[in-house]
Amino acid sequence: MSYDDTNNTDLPEDVNPEENKTEANEFKNDPKLSHLPGMYREWFLDYASYVILERAVPHINDGLKPVQRRILHAMRRMDDGRYNKVANIIGFTMQFHPHGDASIGDALVQLGQKDLLIDCQGNWGNVYTGDRAAAPRYIEARLTKFAQEVVFNPKTTEWKLSYDGRNNEPVTLPVKFPLLLAQGVEGIAVGLASKLLPHNFNELIDASIAHLQEKPFELYPDFPTGGMMDASRYNDGIRGGAIKIRAKISKVDSKTLMISDIPFGRNTTSLIESILKANEKGKIKIKKIDDNTAENVEILIYLPPGSSPDKTIDALYAFTDCELSISPNSCVIKENKPHFIGVSQILRENTENTKYLLTRELEIRRGELEDAWHMSSLERIFIENKIYQRIEDCETWEAIIQTIDHGLEPFKPALRREVTRDDITKLTEIRIKRISKFDAKKADEYIASLEEEMEQIDYNLANIIIYSIDYYKRIKKLFGKNFPRKTEIRSFESIEASKVVVKNEKLYINREDGFIGTSLRKDEFVCDCSDIDDVIIFYKDGKYMVTKVSDKAFVGKNIIHIAVFKKNDKRTIYNTVYRDGKGGLVYMKRFAVTGITRDKEYDVTQGKPGSSIMYFSANPNGESEILKVVLRPKARIRNLIFDLDMGELAIKGRGARGNIVTKYEVQKVALKKKGESTLGGRKIWFEEETLRLNADGRGLFLGEFHAGDLILVVTKDGKYFHTGYDLSNHYEDNILKIEKFDSNMVWSAVYYDADQDYYYIKRFQLDASNKPQSFIGDNPKSRLVKMMHVDYPRLEVKFGGDDKLREKLIVEVAEFIGVKSVKAKGKRLTTYQVSKIHELEPLVREEEKPEVNEDIDHDQEGEDDKDQMSLF
Repeated sequence: MSYDDTNNTDLPEDVNPEENKTEANEFKNDPKLSHLPGMYREWFLDYASYVILERAVPHINDGLKPVQRRILHAMRRMDDGRYNKVANIIGFTMQFHPHGDASIGDALVQLGQKDLLIDCQGNWGNVYTGDRAAAPRYIEARLTKFAQEVVFNPKTTEWKLSYDGRNNEPVTLPVKFPLLLAQGVEGIAVGLASKLLPHNFNELIDASIAHLQEKPFELYPDFPTGGMMDASRYNDGIRGGAIKIRAKISKVDSKTLMISDIPFGRNTTSLIESILKANEKGKIKIKKIDDNTAENVEILIYLPPGSSPDKTIDALYAFTDCELSISPNSCVIKENKPHFIGVSQILRENTENTKYLLTRELEIRRGELEDAWHMSSLERIFIENKIYQRIEDCETWEAIIQTIDHGLEPFKPALRREVTRDDITKLTEIRIKRISKFDAKKADEYIASLEEEMEQIDYNLANIIIYSIDYYKRIKKLFGKNFPRKTEIRSFESIEASKVVVKNEKLYINREDGFIGTSLRKDEFVCDCSDIDDVIIFYKDGKYMVTKVSDKAFVGKNIIHIAVFKKNDKRTIYNTVYRDGKGGLVYMKRFAVTGITRDKEYDVTQGKPGSSIMYFSANPNGESEILKVVLRPKARIRNLIFDLDMGELAIKGRGARGNIVTKYEVQKVALKKKGESTLGGRKIWFEEETLRLNADGRGLFLGEFHAGDLILVVTKDGKYFHTGYDLSNHYEDNILKIEKFDSNMVWSAVYYDADQDYYYIKRFQLDASNKPQSFIGDNPKSRLVKMMHVDYPRLEVKFGGDDKLREKLIVEVAEFIGVKSVKAKGKRLTTYQVSKIHELEPLVREEEKPEVNEDIDHDQEGEDDKDQMSLF
């Protein structure tokens, strides 16, 4: 039903519509009334401005939100060196903060958990587990020594009235440190958000020093929860940048994984929930999870039998909160407005602000010293020249002032500023006892000390950059040891979810009706797959396409091949023989399908009507084949059957036409013999930054690998193990050596045996083992010193302790000990105290070879052959 106020027939009889219009116009023109849209616009802008400036966004100078600033100011006023109840701190802060005790308490706990400005006592919660802090009446706090050192100085603080006008509070605190970048901050205002990530204490100081020295610097986040971080797209913390953070996951054994660091912004509870959720959806497979987190994070993940730890680690990063992406948004209050500036610029401006504050402190101190010097000089003149005796006959206060001023007149040129009435008043307040005990020598020494300090201040002001650098170095020396970097900076490879997802589904096909799907359990089984996989389908007429796995989908009939599709897979090679058109020539081709558009139809043939596939095979490692070709009988054809070696055919693009098989009509093509891979061995590299294998040429080249080849890994703690060359392998960051395994390689190792308290040396060959095996014993205090695999290693042993005067020992390892079992203890290197063991350049030994002589005696020739054979 519509309503029209100009044609309303339902109005009461006593209401005149024309009179209503007149009243509405009068209401509209009334100057005492405001329109709601205008009021709303004005009030909304005021509210938005208030939230941005007074609640959510930090100030660039001190890096604090108003509530944080008021908490610290209140704690400074309460500070007596002892702990205060948090409930008491909250109540005291309410004199300055008008938003209630809950917001103050939450902000105080967050400040305390950052472990920088507030010294906490009691249960303040746990950033790892997400446990909340105890009630404010049970916990206590006080300012840290760092906060007292760098945050407060009433003389350089700009003050304003509090919200009720009863107290003064700081506009910003005079923080002489990049506190904003050290703590990080997150706030949501009206139409605006700020998210600055925490950075490392020592790195911030180093960057500030670099700025003062006009040197370049880079800043990357450092999170209190540790973990690993890829900051290649950090973009200086400005909008549009992003970083990836990962939990630190290690293999305890083949059936157990351990998470020792968690991503920033998550706790163990939320992380475990995401893992359980992925397990319920079938993305990963786990047996159970134990959370043993206390002082440090320890989440144990137990795997079911047959699970791959490496693949599970990748799946945890792909499908759970073990890997997160954080988008920073560097927004700060500057000049009473929000500004979006990068963390490097924030640090520069903060460093310049620190330099300004240090300058102001020096200038204020210089003024205080000037006043002290002036009054001390006046006092000495007043007493030494007995000017006080001249005022005995003065009858009025004005006469006293004039008499003292007249008495000081001859000495005024030596003073540094004019003598004021207040100065003379202070002289009259000197007590007789002090005049009688006046010591001119002490007064001169005091004035000299003031002059010396003023001279030093003048030097510091003239060299304020050097003074600021020294200040930063002192702060780092005092407090830097408490803030080591916790987050490891790494470069992450992007994990393709389809490669690591658990095969949680089974794919079926109904060839008769042309359906495929995971719900067709009564039809033909194709393969295991996951619900995020793609499948590639080839048809009899040469068409092919890639489509997503689903419960049930119609894809058409005459399917000759269906399999899970791997994007960018260059080693799966398709061998095919096809007829071009209904009566056309027969072609053969080998090709790979690395990437195509999903659900788009492609063609193996040249697309002529009537084309068909006569032979097709998919080869996961580029295997070749020998085919048997049968021709249709025809006059003058001698060989109706011949072999076709696909290995002689080059691998080309999927759109290539291929080579002609024969100009005669082909009746049948069949497989005669399966061939070997024509792609050769696979070249493998190891990238130290990501601790992953790759085939893209990044990092250390390990070699060309064929079926059965292994990779040897030697760890820094004296263990070794072997792995295959699968690109999904994970390696820990304690690798000493990694290379292609050679079973004939002779290794030499020097190690300290904690059981015997001596250094040992051994030579051995390694046996293949997929489990870590120690070659230095089982005592955890034993340590590997040197690991060598040159033919003739040499060592230099320096002695220490009581044996430090002994000459260095040179050891020819190959002569010192023979090759023994890897389990053998080896031979004691020395019984003396060892200081250092150095590896020297190995000697190059030229083997004796028989001289080449054309006039060799036949009787001697046989002996030479024996000698030559013994050398090799």
